[in-house]
Amino acid sequence: MALGLPSVLVGSWTDDDAATGVTVVLPPPGTLGAIAVRGGAPGTREAAALSSTGAGVECHGVVLCGNSVFGLAAADGVVRWCSEHGRGLDIRDSIVPVVGAAVVYDIAGPDSPRPTAEAGWAACEAASADEPVTGRVGVGRGCTIGKVAGRDFSVPGALGVAVERSGDLVVGALVAVNALGDVIDADGAVLAGCTAEAGAARYPYDAVEAIPGFTGRGDADADELARSNTTIGCLVTNARLTKPEACRAADLAHTGIARAIEPPHTNFDGDALFLLATGEVDTQPDLVATLGAAAVARAIRSEFAS
Repeated sequence: MALGLPSVLVGSWTDDDAATGVTVVLPPPGTLGAIAVRGGAPGTREAAALSSTGAGVECHGVVLCGNSVFGLAAADGVVRWCSEHGRGLDIRDSIVPVVGAAVVYDIAGPDSPRPTAEAGWAACEAASADEPVTGRVGVGRGCTIGKVAGRDFSVPGALGVAVERSGDLVVGALVAVNALGDVIDADGAVLAGCTAEAGAARYPYDAVEAIPGFTGRGDADADELARSNTTIGCLVTNARLTKPEACRAADLAHTGIARAIEPPHTNFDGDALFLLATGEVDTQPDLVATLGAAAVARAIRSEFAS
Protein backbone atom coordinates (compact mmCIF):
# COMPACT_ATOMS: atom_id res chain seq x y z
CA MET A 1 0.00 0.00 0.00
CA ALA A 2 1.08 3.61 -0.56
CA LEU A 3 3.34 4.77 2.31
CA GLY A 4 1.83 2.26 4.71
CA LEU A 5 -1.71 3.68 4.76
CA PRO A 6 -4.50 2.24 2.57
CA SER A 7 -6.34 5.58 2.46
CA VAL A 8 -3.42 7.46 0.88
CA LEU A 9 -2.89 7.66 -2.89
CA VAL A 10 0.44 8.38 -4.64
CA GLY A 11 0.96 9.03 -8.34
CA SER A 12 3.67 10.34 -10.68
CA TRP A 13 3.99 11.91 -14.10
CA THR A 14 7.40 11.66 -15.79
CA ASP A 15 8.87 13.44 -18.79
CA ASP A 16 11.90 11.34 -19.72
CA ASP A 17 12.89 13.58 -22.63
CA ALA A 18 13.07 16.71 -20.47
CA ALA A 19 14.30 14.73 -17.43
CA THR A 20 11.73 16.16 -15.03
CA GLY A 21 8.48 15.12 -13.41
CA VAL A 22 5.76 15.51 -10.81
CA THR A 23 4.73 13.33 -7.88
CA VAL A 24 1.50 13.83 -5.93
CA VAL A 25 0.26 12.56 -2.56
CA LEU A 26 -3.52 12.56 -2.06
CA PRO A 27 -4.74 11.93 1.52
CA PRO A 28 -8.29 11.05 2.65
CA PRO A 29 -10.82 13.77 3.58
CA GLY A 30 -10.22 15.56 6.87
CA THR A 31 -6.44 15.11 6.82
CA LEU A 32 -4.42 17.71 8.71
CA GLY A 33 -1.47 19.24 6.85
CA ALA A 34 1.77 20.83 8.05
CA ILE A 35 5.15 21.89 6.68
CA ALA A 36 8.64 22.61 7.97
CA VAL A 37 11.38 24.27 5.90
CA ARG A 38 15.05 24.16 6.89
CA GLY A 39 16.84 24.84 3.61
CA GLY A 40 17.95 28.33 2.70
CA ALA A 41 16.54 28.41 -0.85
CA PRO A 42 13.03 26.89 -0.87
CA GLY A 43 10.37 27.04 -3.56
CA THR A 44 6.94 26.26 -2.15
CA ARG A 45 3.18 26.79 -2.35
CA GLU A 46 0.80 27.08 0.64
CA ALA A 47 3.78 27.02 3.02
CA ALA A 48 2.42 29.98 4.96
CA ALA A 49 -1.03 28.42 5.41
CA LEU A 50 0.40 25.05 6.48
CA SER A 51 3.10 26.49 8.77
CA SER A 52 2.78 26.60 12.55
CA THR A 53 1.50 30.20 12.40
CA GLY A 54 -0.88 29.67 9.47
CA ALA A 55 -4.63 29.30 9.78
CA GLY A 56 -4.76 26.37 7.37
CA VAL A 57 -5.46 22.99 8.98
CA GLU A 58 -6.89 20.60 6.39
CA CYS A 59 -4.76 19.66 3.39
CA HIS A 60 -6.07 17.87 0.30
CA GLY A 61 -2.88 17.17 -1.61
CA VAL A 62 0.88 17.60 -1.70
CA VAL A 63 2.78 18.05 -4.97
CA LEU A 64 6.52 17.54 -5.39
CA CYS A 65 7.61 19.10 -8.69
CA GLY A 66 10.63 19.35 -10.93
CA ASN A 67 11.63 22.46 -12.91
CA SER A 68 11.97 24.88 -9.99
CA VAL A 69 9.30 27.58 -9.70
CA PHE A 70 8.01 26.73 -13.19
CA GLY A 71 6.99 23.32 -11.87
CA LEU A 72 4.59 24.91 -9.40
CA ALA A 73 2.20 25.21 -12.35
CA ALA A 74 1.57 21.48 -11.90
CA ALA A 75 -0.12 22.26 -8.59
CA ASP A 76 -2.84 24.12 -10.51
CA GLY A 77 -3.78 20.86 -12.18
CA VAL A 78 -3.88 19.07 -8.83
CA VAL A 79 -6.13 21.80 -7.41
CA ARG A 80 -8.49 21.42 -10.37
CA TRP A 81 -8.48 17.62 -10.10
CA CYS A 82 -9.22 17.75 -6.36
CA SER A 83 -12.01 20.28 -6.88
CA GLU A 84 -13.67 18.20 -9.60
CA HIS A 85 -13.45 15.10 -7.39
CA GLY A 86 -14.95 16.80 -4.34
CA ARG A 87 -11.69 17.04 -2.39
CA GLY A 88 -11.51 20.41 -0.67
CA LEU A 89 -13.08 22.90 1.71
CA ASP A 90 -16.76 23.66 1.13
CA ILE A 91 -16.78 27.46 0.98
CA ARG A 92 -19.93 29.21 -0.26
CA ASP A 93 -20.98 26.12 -2.20
CA SER A 94 -17.58 25.91 -3.90
CA ILE A 95 -14.98 23.18 -3.36
CA VAL A 96 -11.68 24.91 -2.55
CA PRO A 97 -8.71 22.49 -2.24
CA VAL A 98 -5.65 23.26 -0.13
CA VAL A 99 -2.70 21.83 -2.05
CA GLY A 100 0.84 22.26 -0.82
CA ALA A 101 3.78 22.06 -3.22
CA ALA A 102 7.56 22.14 -3.19
CA VAL A 103 10.06 22.09 -6.03
CA VAL A 104 13.48 20.84 -7.02
CA TYR A 105 15.66 22.50 -9.65
CA ASP A 106 16.33 20.15 -12.57
CA ILE A 107 16.16 22.58 -15.50
CA ALA A 108 18.47 21.41 -18.28
CA GLY A 109 18.33 24.68 -20.26
CA PRO A 110 16.24 27.73 -21.17
CA ASP A 111 14.25 25.80 -23.75
CA SER A 112 13.44 22.83 -21.51
CA PRO A 113 9.74 21.88 -21.52
CA ARG A 114 8.01 22.84 -18.27
CA PRO A 115 5.60 20.69 -16.24
CA THR A 116 2.14 22.18 -16.69
CA ALA A 117 -1.22 21.93 -14.95
CA GLU A 118 -1.88 18.95 -17.24
CA ALA A 119 1.13 17.20 -15.69
CA GLY A 120 -0.34 17.66 -12.22
CA TRP A 121 -3.69 16.33 -13.42
CA ALA A 122 -1.97 13.31 -15.00
CA ALA A 123 -0.14 12.54 -11.75
CA CYS A 124 -3.50 12.56 -9.93
CA GLU A 125 -5.03 10.27 -12.54
CA ALA A 126 -2.12 7.88 -12.02
CA ALA A 127 -2.43 7.96 -8.23
CA SER A 128 -3.23 4.69 -6.50
CA ALA A 129 -3.01 2.96 -3.12
CA ASP A 130 -0.31 0.63 -4.48
CA GLU A 131 3.28 0.86 -3.32
CA PRO A 132 4.78 3.84 -5.21
CA VAL A 133 7.28 3.40 -8.02
CA THR A 134 10.61 4.91 -6.95
CA GLY A 135 13.94 5.87 -8.47
CA ARG A 136 14.22 8.07 -11.57
CA VAL A 137 10.48 8.70 -11.85
CA GLY A 138 8.19 11.64 -11.15
CA VAL A 139 9.94 14.38 -9.21
CA GLY A 140 12.97 12.12 -8.90
CA ARG A 141 13.59 11.98 -12.67
CA GLY A 142 15.96 14.96 -12.88
CA CYS A 143 17.43 14.92 -9.37
CA THR A 144 21.19 15.01 -8.81
CA ILE A 145 23.37 14.81 -5.69
CA GLY A 146 26.99 15.37 -4.71
CA LYS A 147 27.56 18.89 -6.05
CA VAL A 148 29.89 20.06 -3.26
CA ALA A 149 32.89 20.18 -5.65
CA GLY A 150 30.91 21.48 -8.61
CA ARG A 151 28.13 20.14 -10.79
CA ASP A 152 30.55 18.27 -13.06
CA PHE A 153 31.14 15.80 -10.23
CA SER A 154 27.48 15.14 -9.37
CA VAL A 155 25.62 11.85 -9.79
CA PRO A 156 21.90 11.06 -10.30
CA GLY A 157 19.52 11.45 -7.37
CA ALA A 158 16.18 9.69 -6.99
CA LEU A 159 12.74 9.43 -5.41
CA GLY A 160 12.70 7.10 -2.39
CA VAL A 161 10.12 5.80 0.09
CA ALA A 162 10.17 4.13 3.50
CA VAL A 163 7.66 3.24 6.21
CA GLU A 164 8.19 3.00 9.98
CA ARG A 165 5.75 1.47 12.48
CA SER A 166 5.26 1.24 16.23
CA GLY A 167 2.18 -0.72 17.25
CA ASP A 168 -0.78 0.78 15.38
CA LEU A 169 1.14 3.94 14.52
CA VAL A 170 2.38 4.26 10.94
CA VAL A 171 4.66 6.96 9.49
CA GLY A 172 5.58 6.81 5.81
CA ALA A 173 7.98 9.07 3.94
CA LEU A 174 8.34 9.89 0.26
CA VAL A 175 11.49 11.93 -0.47
CA ALA A 176 13.00 13.47 -3.61
CA VAL A 177 16.78 13.60 -3.18
CA ASN A 178 18.33 16.48 -5.12
CA ALA A 179 20.81 17.57 -2.45
CA LEU A 180 23.98 19.63 -2.72
CA GLY A 181 25.62 17.05 -0.48
CA ASP A 182 26.31 13.31 -0.59
CA VAL A 183 24.05 10.48 0.60
CA ILE A 184 25.70 8.78 3.57
CA ASP A 185 25.06 5.58 5.51
CA ALA A 186 24.51 5.41 9.26
CA ASP A 187 28.27 4.97 9.79
CA GLY A 188 29.11 8.04 7.70
CA ALA A 189 30.25 6.10 4.64
CA VAL A 190 29.30 7.72 1.34
CA LEU A 191 26.64 5.67 -0.47
CA ALA A 192 26.52 8.02 -3.47
CA GLY A 193 27.77 11.49 -4.17
CA CYS A 194 30.60 13.69 -5.36
CA THR A 195 33.02 11.95 -7.73
CA ALA A 196 35.82 14.53 -7.47
CA GLU A 197 39.24 13.21 -6.53
CA ALA A 198 40.40 13.31 -2.93
CA GLY A 199 41.80 16.71 -2.04
CA ALA A 200 39.55 18.64 -4.43
CA ALA A 201 38.00 21.78 -3.01
CA ARG A 202 34.59 21.04 -1.47
CA TYR A 203 31.88 23.19 0.11
CA PRO A 204 31.60 24.15 2.97
CA TYR A 205 35.23 23.37 3.79
CA ASP A 206 36.40 25.65 0.99
CA ALA A 207 35.02 28.98 -0.18
CA VAL A 208 32.66 28.77 -3.13
CA GLU A 209 34.99 31.05 -5.11
CA ALA A 210 37.65 28.33 -4.88
CA ILE A 211 35.40 25.67 -6.43
CA PRO A 212 35.17 25.79 -10.25
CA GLY A 213 31.60 25.40 -11.43
CA PHE A 214 30.18 25.45 -7.93
CA THR A 215 26.39 25.45 -7.97
CA GLY A 216 25.01 28.91 -7.48
CA ARG A 217 28.08 31.05 -8.14
CA GLY A 218 30.36 32.23 -10.85
CA ASP A 219 28.18 32.74 -13.91
CA ALA A 220 25.18 34.59 -15.29
CA ASP A 221 22.79 31.94 -13.98
CA ALA A 222 23.91 32.32 -10.38
CA ASP A 223 20.51 33.25 -8.95
CA GLU A 224 18.84 30.26 -10.55
CA LEU A 225 21.62 27.80 -9.77
CA ALA A 226 21.59 28.80 -6.12
CA ARG A 227 18.23 27.04 -5.97
CA SER A 228 19.36 23.93 -7.82
CA ASN A 229 19.64 21.73 -4.71
CA THR A 230 16.82 20.49 -2.55
CA THR A 231 15.67 17.49 -0.56
CA ILE A 232 11.88 17.67 -0.41
CA GLY A 233 9.34 15.18 0.77
CA CYS A 234 6.00 14.29 2.27
CA LEU A 235 5.36 12.26 5.40
CA VAL A 236 2.01 10.61 6.05
CA THR A 237 0.83 9.23 9.38
CA ASN A 238 -2.33 7.88 10.93
CA ALA A 239 -1.58 9.82 14.13
CA ARG A 240 -4.05 12.28 15.63
CA LEU A 241 -2.15 15.56 15.97
CA THR A 242 -2.85 19.23 16.51
CA LYS A 243 -1.49 21.70 13.98
CA PRO A 244 1.43 22.79 16.23
CA GLU A 245 2.25 19.14 17.00
CA ALA A 246 2.24 18.26 13.29
CA CYS A 247 4.48 21.19 12.40
CA ARG A 248 6.93 20.24 15.15
CA ALA A 249 6.94 16.60 14.03
CA ALA A 250 7.64 17.71 10.44
CA ASP A 251 10.46 19.93 11.66
CA LEU A 252 12.03 17.17 13.74
CA ALA A 253 11.70 14.73 10.83
CA HIS A 254 14.32 16.89 9.10
CA THR A 255 16.72 15.08 11.43
CA GLY A 256 16.46 12.26 8.93
CA ILE A 257 17.90 14.52 6.24
CA ALA A 258 20.78 15.43 8.55
CA ARG A 259 21.45 11.74 9.17
CA ALA A 260 21.51 10.77 5.50
CA ILE A 261 22.88 13.88 3.68
CA GLU A 262 26.27 15.52 4.24
CA PRO A 263 26.22 18.50 4.40
CA PRO A 264 22.47 19.04 5.02
CA HIS A 265 20.30 22.17 5.02
CA THR A 266 22.84 24.48 3.37
CA ASN A 267 22.08 27.96 2.08
CA PHE A 268 22.06 26.39 -1.38
CA ASP A 269 19.41 23.78 -0.50
CA GLY A 270 15.64 24.31 -0.29
CA ASP A 271 14.93 21.41 2.07
CA ALA A 272 11.22 21.16 2.95
CA LEU A 273 9.02 18.42 4.41
CA PHE A 274 5.23 18.23 4.46
CA LEU A 275 3.37 16.09 6.99
CA LEU A 276 -0.16 14.74 6.49
CA ALA A 277 -1.92 13.31 9.55
CA THR A 278 -5.12 11.29 9.00
CA GLY A 279 -6.01 11.31 12.72
CA GLU A 280 -6.89 7.70 13.56
CA VAL A 281 -4.35 6.81 16.28
CA ASP A 282 -3.70 8.58 19.59
CA THR A 283 0.02 8.76 20.32
CA GLN A 284 2.83 11.00 21.51
CA PRO A 285 3.92 13.60 18.94
CA ASP A 286 7.54 12.79 19.77
CA LEU A 287 7.00 9.21 18.59
CA VAL A 288 5.68 10.52 15.27
CA ALA A 289 8.79 12.69 15.00
CA THR A 290 11.10 9.80 15.91
CA LEU A 291 9.55 7.46 13.35
CA GLY A 292 9.42 10.29 10.82
CA ALA A 293 13.14 11.00 11.09
CA ALA A 294 13.92 7.30 10.70
CA ALA A 295 11.61 7.01 7.68
CA VAL A 296 13.11 10.09 6.00
CA ALA A 297 16.67 8.82 6.45
CA ARG A 298 15.76 5.37 5.14
CA ALA A 299 13.84 6.82 2.18
CA ILE A 300 16.85 8.92 1.19
CA ARG A 301 19.21 5.96 1.38
CA SER A 302 16.81 3.44 -0.18
CA GLU A 303 17.79 4.04 -3.81
CA PHE A 304 21.54 4.13 -3.13
CA ALA A 305 22.21 1.31 -0.68
CA SER A 306 23.73 -1.80 -2.25
